[in-house]
Amino acid sequence: MSLSIGQKAGWGLADMGVNVFVVVKQLLVLSFLTQFLGVPVVWAGALTTAILAFDMVTDPLVGFLSDRTETRFGRRAPWMVVGAVVLALGMLGIFAAPDRTAALDLVWVGGFFAVATLGFTMIAIPYGAMAGEMTQDAAERSAMTGWRMAFASLGILVGGALIPAVAASQGYFVAMAIFAPVTVIAVWLSVWATWRAPRIMRGTTEGFLGLVRMVLSNGAFVRLVLIYGLMTLGIAVLTAAVPFAAVYLVIDPGSSALSQAATGLPMASLMFAAFVIGSILSQAGWVWLSARLGKVMALVAGLVFYIGVLCAVFAVLPSGDLGLVFCVFLLVGAANGSYQQIPWAIYPDLMDVTRARTGEAIEGAFSAIWLFGQKAANAVGPLILSLILGAYGWQEASGGEVVPQTEGAVLALKAGATLLPAALLALSVVAVLAIYRPAEQRVLQR
Repeated sequence: MSLSIGQKAGWGLADMGVNVFVVVKQLLVLSFLTQFLGVPVVWAGALTTAILAFDMVTDPLVGFLSDRTETRFGRRAPWMVVGAVVLALGMLGIFAAPDRTAALDLVWVGGFFAVATLGFTMIAIPYGAMAGEMTQDAAERSAMTGWRMAFASLGILVGGALIPAVAASQGYFVAMAIFAPVTVIAVWLSVWATWRAPRIMRGTTEGFLGLVRMVLSNGAFVRLVLIYGLMTLGIAVLTAAVPFAAVYLVIDPGSSALSQAATGLPMASLMFAAFVIGSILSQAGWVWLSARLGKVMALVAGLVFYIGVLCAVFAVLPSGDLGLVFCVFLLVGAANGSYQQIPWAIYPDLMDVTRARTGEAIEGAFSAIWLFGQKAANAVGPLILSLILGAYGWQEASGGEVVPQTEGAVLALKAGATLLPAALLALSVVAVLAIYRPAEQRVLQR
């Protein structure tokens, strides 16, 4: 049966809560450690790699257990309901660091970062699996993903614009105490809204290694995971650079760069607000283009557009023209809409191939591997940026102060925020056309 608008929108709502954390970890954790706690930038970047190692264990485990879960509430809902609470508590803990020594602060933030990441996994993997259970109609999945990414953009607005704005005046912990409940509310409302949607109640009896073999035997899916990870790496580097760019690359007219210190975080909020507006407005356009060109070619068009926009950003920054900065980031958000939406609409179609071939409903295993590729890139992105900045002598700070940087360090930030992501997206375009598209055609024609 067809899904109602309420079920499609309700399913998408959960991603608003999830993306609050995604943006917080990409945008704020590195900045919080280096600009407020005085942790050396390379140490802070290394923390993201440590969390990735933790994910290597929890991601496949949650996917496996989710596929085998059997309750009267279904296989996915219990994980999401509990995971939302775990995630919110972890987010609060991250920004309650005692601010004593760099080593103690790093351990404190790392511990609660791991708790929040576990909560995220408990939500995101069952949530992604639901896309394969609720419908097998490819066009309906594109519509679902459009709703999802519209709500995801609202989550980006909360995590990237509202939280920094409140943190600038009230502190990070107060900001998190205000907005962490958004995660719980969004996920719980999503579970309620999709309560009567189609679902698969019986868990698989296949063992862990058997599930892994089934997923990895789907060659098109494996290729898509790797290529999407490459795309995500570029976006993760860009996102991690935004708080630094707001201070060092956007200069208020009539003021010095350092006088912008007090308004650096609100500037980041302005940039993210533009980004979110562009992303939301673009969602219907990417759904339409996917229907006209096919999902793969629509993705290629979106990535090419993204590359052009990033090159334009490199050309216009540093800038004191706040209207120009807003318009440029509006275009960045519109381009990012293609990256957000289209791959997420493609990968559930590949789940159907394995289910038809094996008779096993293992959407949790697919979701785990899909998200692991994304998480790996999101973890490595800030590390790459921190290594680049460290190599050019970037100076950490404490208490939110702005430390003067060398011309070389600022140029490294500018290139890291624009040209490096553009290069990674260009590699992704080549990979989509040369590696993924032929594999998809072979799989779907069987």
